[in-house]
Amino acid sequence: MNPLIAIDGPAGSGKSTIARAVATRLGLSHLDTGAMYRAVTLLVLEAALALDDGEGAARLAREMDLECNERVVVNGRDVTAEIRTPAVDGAVSRVAAHPAVRRELVARQREWGRVHGGGVVEGRDIGTVVFPGADLKVYLTADPLERARRREAQLSVGDEQLSSQAVAAELSRRDSLDSSRAASPLLVAEDAVVVDSTHLSVDDVVEEVLSHL
Repeated sequence: MNPLIAIDGPAGSGKSTIARAVATRLGLSHLDTGAMYRAVTLLVLEAALALDDGEGAARLAREMDLECNERVVVNGRDVTAEIRTPAVDGAVSRVAAHPAVRRELVARQREWGRVHGGGVVEGRDIGTVVFPGADLKVYLTADPLERARRREAQLSVGDEQLSSQAVAAELSRRDSLDSSRAASPLLVAEDAVVVDSTHLSVDDVVEEVLSHL
């Protein structure tokens, strides 16, 4: 049986980079649960649903055919790049807050863990809700300015980078939404190892995570 490693944390903390690196080091499968919520959000935006239409979003989540590996494929279409646009970034916290959406995706995430017999799973409620019995729980964080710098490098509108101020404001808004939502809020699990990646290299963070396994 492979270990199940849960990596949680706010946007821009480096979860995806670290989760992929840890999975590679250990030869484990990796699941980015944030990409799953982004996929639903993209469908909501394309269907022109209101962001507060929880049942409509949940229906799209239940009906979608989703492959979430190195590429994200929804209903046979590669949306890997589309789910990383500013439009999706600005809407995903509101769509992900709907309890019915979370129930559907949490069920899929637990099934993924069962099928893979463990792995590295990243998100915001993995150690607290999805896999509370994970072998290792890590809460990855970083200074808000560093998180904004990292996210600024990822997001762009056309060929223009978003301003640092806009990125920082968006991260602050998402932090507030993710931490205050009623369904599965972003929390630090009581038995999680907290790792501040602000001044650490990727290799340093990976070694820190592995030292606790």
